[in-house]
Amino acid sequence: MTTWLSAHFALEELAGTLHRGIDNRPPPEVVATLRETASRMEAVRGLLGDRVVSVSSGYRSPRLNRAVGGARRSAHLTGHAVDFNCHGYGPPLAVCRAIAGSDVAFDQLIEEGTWVHISFAPRMRREVLTRRPEGGYSPGLGPNAGDPA
Repeated sequence: MTTWLSAHFALEELAGTLHRGIDNRPPPEVVATLRETASRMEAVRGLLGDRVVSVSSGYRSPRLNRAVGGARRSAHLTGHAVDFNCHGYGPPLAVCRAIAGSDVAFDQLIEEGTWVHISFAPRMRREVLTRRPEGGYSPGLGPNAGDPA
């Protein structure tokens, strides 16, 4: 049975109950946050021409977050973050450019190379980053992100 959080996003895709053999069922307060995250992802989906958004990661329990090497303070832990692709729109860089250039509210947007990370954590800083091939992140988008102007 599918538990829809919004028109196009289900609880099961934003918080699979079993991942890597780890129980990943979110507590009720996280489900409420995931409902808001799904609503915000609807805005992202609309911006991308209502194309299919493929979620690879949403909520992560603390144990799962440790297992995948997530940041200690990851917004995935609270249900505020989503890693995804929208292949029908284009590569992650194009998706990030569309979101960064829009009025979609977000806390953090990261072009991770092969996927997009977006967070809707309460601070809503509109921080835009690009993962560097050698590790770490640079401000801005694209191969020259973080280079002095």
